[in-house]
Parts: sequence; C-alpha cells; structure tokens
Amino acid sequence: MQLTVTKSQTLKPKPDEANLGFGTIFTDHMFNMDYSIEKGWHNPRIEPYAPISMDPSTMVLHYGQAVFEGLKAYRTDSGGIQLFRPADNFKRMNRSGKQLCIPAFDENAALDALKQLLKLEKDWVPSAPGTSLYIRPTIVATDPFLGVRASFTYRFFIILSPVGAYYPEGFNPVKIWVTKEHVRAVRGGVGEAKTPGNYAASLLAGEKAHSEGYTQVLWLDGVEQKFIEEVGAMNIFFVIDDEIITPELSGSILPGITRTSVIKLAKHWGMKVSERKISIDEVMTTWRSGKLTEIFGSGTAAVISPVGELKYGDDIVSVGNGGVGPVAQRLFDAIQGIQYGNAEDPVGWIEPVI
Repeated sequence: MQLTVTKSQTLKPKPDEANLGFGTIFTDHMFNMDYSIEKGWHNPRIEPYAPISMDPSTMVLHYGQAVFEGLKAYRTDSGGIQLFRPADNFKRMNRSGKQLCIPAFDENAALDALKQLLKLEKDWVPSAPGTSLYIRPTIVATDPFLGVRASFTYRFFIILSPVGAYYPEGFNPVKIWVTKEHVRAVRGGVGEAKTPGNYAASLLAGEKAHSEGYTQVLWLDGVEQKFIEEVGAMNIFFVIDDEIITPELSGSILPGITRTSVIKLAKHWGMKVSERKISIDEVMTTWRSGKLTEIFGSGTAAVISPVGELKYGDDIVSVGNGGVGPVAQRLFDAIQGIQYGNAEDPVGWIEPVI
C-alpha cells in the first residue's frame, strides 16, 4: 500500500513545554487507514488532524468494539527522536484486536507509517526534561448498524500529543486504595485486551478512591477477590525480602510493555523476580512483619510510579516511610535513561526515528 501525505495549510502554535499536562494538546497531523471486507486494510494516509465524522448508529458507539495502544516518542540530548519498543505495542494491539474480532493489520507497515508521521511532526516532540510525545494508535468499528455482531468496516488512526508528567505528583509516591466492592475484569473476558470498556469499568471505583484522597485503585481478582491483579492503568510490583514479585498474567491482566521491561532489566541485573499469584493477605502479612519494603506500578504514561501508601479496609500501609524505594528509583532511572538515549540499551529496545 502506498502511504499518501497531505500537509495542513494552517499549523498550530507550539505549546509551552513547562505546562504541557497530559493528553490535552494534539499535533497538526494524524494517520488514518480504513478496512472493509472487500478491500482489507487500505488507503493509509497522513493528513491534517480533524474530527472523524460518524453516523449516530456507528457500531463503536453502541457496542464498544475498539482497541488502542499507548507509547511515546522521546527527544534525545543530540536532538534525535526515538521510540521505545514500538513493535511490541503494535503486536499487542493485534492481540487485543483478535479478542474483539478486529482484523489484523500489518505491524511493520503501521510502524513505518508512525515513523513517517513523527518525521512530519518532529517539531512537536518536546525537549524539556521529563516531557515526550504521547502516541495513541486506535481502531474503531465503523459500520452504521444497530445489531450485535462484529463490524464489517473499521478505522485505524494514530494521533499525537505532547505531554508532561502523567501524575501531578510526578515521580513521587502515590497513594492507592484496595477495593472489594468492584471488579475490573475476569478470566475468559477481555481484561487482558487494551480496549475502552476495561477503562470505563474502572471509573466508578476510581472516583471513590479519589474521594478518599487516593490516586489509584488496586484491583483484586474478579472471582475470589483475593489475589492482586493490577493498579489503575498500571501493572503492580512488590519488593518482599529482596524479591521483586508481580502478579502472573492470568487472562484478566494487561500484559504491559513496561511490565516486561521491568522484569527483563531486573533479571539482567541479577535480581530475583517472580511472576506468581500474590494475595492481598500476603501483602498485609509481609507488611506487618517488615518484609515488604517497596510497592510500585509500571506503565507507559508514568514509567515507574512508587507507592507510598496503600489502604485496605481499615488498615493503612505505609511503605518505605512514604519515600521512593531504591528498586523503583533504579528502574525509573534506567528505563527513562534508555528512552531518552542517556543510558545503555542492553536489550535492543530503542527504535530510532530521526
């Protein structure tokens, strides 16, 4: 397929890099591509950023058939632009699509299109410390039809947004709240897919957490409500007796790109890492015995998010005196160093753009 490029005739002013926030500013151009049963994926194009016109009966609005991804482009000190494990994001997007009956796309062609879009929008990649260009690939069902079936047509688009820190706290410990009232996903469903419905399912509990003064919700499994799954939009890690423990992928946990990066780096450093079931009771017991020394989340938006406080029922767990632990700090420094080109990339994660 030939990628066509139509440049915008009116360019937006670039934002103040010191006040970017997250996900509110968008660049001049976007990528679009269409799917139909007759043509397959076709008409890949880069064109001016614009609204997508939809019929009120468009299937994604009624049945939620959609998948998306999140990754970032980083500006190096030398002025170059690079991506962190982008092929893994497109691979995961196709895995998510399979669970939502969305036809697979050519991952190599999608990555090439993204690179072309980034070259066109290179001036939008910020250079201030801790900033980046957030990338949101998305596929939505586009049939105008009211009926429960997989759509016959789709739109694949990629939009870009210059961003600062995801959490207002920055790289400082956040507080998380454990809920037993709500569940996010169950095995056999679409909990391991990156699909909008999973995030909609988290909103009510998230609002309750915020009302209690907590940043995120720590989810337990949807069957026994006993085993820890993930926290908010991140995977979760515990450091117990110098061992890094994260819940095993059970079919209801998103297989995070940063999660696997943490596991591979920690193992590369010779640390003990386990992917296994871990119950909230075990966490509380190890906290009381002094064996629990760190909790942190991992995800594209925040990279590493240390946890300073956890509330479960009437118990409030203070971890590491509320400060950033050494494991979280080392992982944050290492991953961010690789992403910005300031540290060695020991496993070949970086994809240069310019």
